[in-house]
Amino acid sequence: MELLLAGCTTTVTHRFTKDLRHHVEHADLLIVAVGKPGFIPGEWIKEGAIVIDVGINRLENGKVVGDVVFDEAAARA
Repeated sequence: MELLLAGCTTTVTHRFTKDLRHHVEHADLLIVAVGKPGFIPGEWIKEGAIVIDVGINRLENGKVVGDVVFDEAAARA
């Protein structure tokens, strides 16, 4: 709501959104909360974008990861 009040254009997507990659590639701010480990590849992230990964996923080996592939995203965002 704060983003709308500030005059930002917002787009809400979900894991079944058609052409999700296109939406991600054009986002200046990306907030991800899907619940699927590594759901958003870092190569989809726009250079300089702000990424907030809310996903908390525990893998079988006990490692906790987000919904975005962190190492790839960190190189771009």
